[in-house]
Amino acid sequence: MTARVVLSIISLVLLGSFPAAGSKLPDGLEPGARVVIASVVDGDTVVLESPIDGAAQVRLVGLQAPKLPLGRKNFPVWPLASQSKRALEDIILGRQARLFFGGAKKDRHGRLLAHLLTKGGVWVQGEMLRQGMARVYSFPDNRAVVGDMLALERDARAARRGIWKHPFYALRDAADVSAMTRLFGTFQIVRGRVIDAKRIKSRVYLNFGDNWREDINVTLKTQARRMFAKTGTEPLSFLGKEAQVRGWLKKFNGPMIEASHPEQIEVISP
Repeated sequence: MTARVVLSIISLVLLGSFPAAGSKLPDGLEPGARVVIASVVDGDTVVLESPIDGAAQVRLVGLQAPKLPLGRKNFPVWPLASQSKRALEDIILGRQARLFFGGAKKDRHGRLLAHLLTKGGVWVQGEMLRQGMARVYSFPDNRAVVGDMLALERDARAARRGIWKHPFYALRDAADVSAMTRLFGTFQIVRGRVIDAKRIKSRVYLNFGDNWREDINVTLKTQARRMFAKTGTEPLSFLGKEAQVRGWLKKFNGPMIEASHPEQIEVISP
């Protein structure tokens, strides 16, 4: 047994994560191949010892870990990116694991999109969220067990574990428009009360302020509206409710987040 593996086991035991509360794989996922993790790219991507279905890497679906440059010129290192990578190494590096799928199985880069369960029974995504070393980052074609993941994220944020004690990852107040105008092009979680909700042609707009030309708003296209409808949620029903929305901040008049699927919006209080 190598020194790295010994240290990893000790680290996992000390963290209470082998297995840990919250690390149990949720139901509803499709089992896939058994693999061995040869290396860790960053806090949400690993390299397999042997390729599966032509893919050498696994993108841990549903997670967004702090980013490293990874060869991208002038790309800034996000705070705690190295710590997030080390946390993932401690959980999975050199270990046997099994792939589980809950939606699209590959991304446009040819990486597998999978959940990982270690031979020791640790759900890797759940453990990274439990430690506060990643955020939930879902897609319309990969939404399985996102509810379980959001619950783990909420617990870590409440306990201020990992990234949640760093201001870079703070929840953004929808009323603080000036701060958000400096964050265009970044992934954010924004909380506020929906002041206005309306459908204009094929789009729904949820406004978090009185001035839709300046305040942050959330927009849903037709496909997103249909996806909300399938879950029994009418987006216009968010009117007057305090909500939390996650996504990439864009400039459309004021700050804007496009919601493509229901899990991006959480109702906090009526």
